Amino acid sequence: TLMLLVDVSLSQSFGTETRFKRELATELAAVLAFLATKNNDKVGLVLFSDQIELYIPPKKGRKHILRIIRELIEFKPKSNLTNIGEVVQHFNNLVKKRAIAFLISDFIGQNLEKALKITAKKHDLIALRIFDQREKELPNMGLTLFEDGESGKRRWINTSKKRVRETYYNNSLS
Repeated sequence: TLMLLVDVSLSQSFGTETRFKRELATELAAVLAFLATKNNDKVGLVLFSDQIELYIPPKKGRKHILRIIRELIEFKPKSNLTNIGEVVQHFNNLVKKRAIAFLISDFIGQNLEKALKITAKKHDLIALRIFDQREKELPNMGLTLFEDGESGKRRWINTSKKRVRETYYNNSLS
C-alpha cells in the first residue's frame, strides 16, 4: 500500500521559478501514484494543513488514481496553517497496516523529529521536501512589510542590511 501525505497549507502557494510548490507536489504525487498502479499496488491520499483535510482510503485502479489527481489539483483547504507532527500522529491511527508513506511538504517551521521517528517505526516513511530557490534569498528591497501567510502576522524588515539578509539565508538552510 502506498500512501501520499501532501501538504496543502498556504505556504504551498508560493512559487517563483516555473510553478507553485503545490503544483510541483501534485506532479510528484501523480507520478508516484501511477508508478504504484503499474505495480498493482493500492494508493491512498491524505491532504493536510494543520489537520487532515481529506482522506481517500487506499484502492487499486486507474479510476481511483484519476480521482486522487483531481483532488490534488482542485482541493481548497479549510486552514492556512501547518502542523505536520499532529497530522502524522493522526495518520498513524488512521492507517493500521504497514504502508509506504510519502510525506510531501516544504517542512517550513516544523519540529518533527519525534513524530517522524514514531511514524518511521510503523510505516516506511519517505519525506520529500518541496523547495523554491527564492525561499533562501532575501533580496535588497529596503524597508519592506512582510506577512506570514499562515499566521497573518506582519512585520517591517529592513532588507537593505546585509546582516538581515545573511541571517535570513542561514535560517532558511535549516
